[in-house]
Amino acid sequence: MSIWRSLLGGVAGVAVLGGPLGLLIGAVAAHFASKFMEGSDIAGKINDKTEQITFTVGVIALSAKMAKADGTVTRDEVEAFKKAFRVPEGEMKNVGRIFNQAKQDTAGYEAYAEQLGQLFRSQVAVLAQLLDVLFVIALADHIMHPAELRFLQNTASIFGFSKDEFASIKERHMGSDASDPYRIIGVDRAASDKEVKSAYRKLIKEHHPDKLIAQGVPKEFIDVATAKLAAINGAYDQIEKSRAMK
Repeated sequence: MSIWRSLLGGVAGVAVLGGPLGLLIGAVAAHFASKFMEGSDIAGKINDKTEQITFTVGVIALSAKMAKADGTVTRDEVEAFKKAFRVPEGEMKNVGRIFNQAKQDTAGYEAYAEQLGQLFRSQVAVLAQLLDVLFVIALADHIMHPAELRFLQNTASIFGFSKDEFASIKERHMGSDASDPYRIIGVDRAASDKEVKSAYRKLIKEHHPDKLIAQGVPKEFIDVATAKLAAINGAYDQIEKSRAMK
């Protein structure tokens, strides 16, 4: 079952998490849960989808808060979200309800980020994927507003990423044709061939789409992970050729 189809039915089960995410999804589910739960098989599948639904609600909530950072939500951003994350036209209302509730919520984005960081603290690759998704949304209108970049930097810090790790993520999304492949891989230019290979293999292992799905990233978001792998592979190929590595 698509994550979008089960979203509003599932949030009723995820609301038990408490905290700002629990309050948000509880507020949305309260009005719509019975409609989706009655006479359906969603109730029996809530537990199986809890992490996926939490990830998805977290993305929507942080996207809503990020939209407030630059003061406007453009049509390009909405269309990019629909296309990148395979949201069927008929399910956009579900996404919109959570998005609008998050915009109105008194909780700041820091509270959402802190809860997500705690929930996925042992799944660093999932948090990195969440940041990647937010970058895609922020850049959908081809402009990175300074307020959006500050939002992303602060969110990354709350998740526990270092400045260098954030710089690596940023480079993959915003680097020019002359972007530094060492930044993308996350190593210093002075690193040995062995260190470069080790860092590359670690990235590939951590961010493989199959592993991300197993850790709670819905398959609807895997296109972003696939693009990330392409950037990582491209950077490694560039380093490999420049060093004539074997």
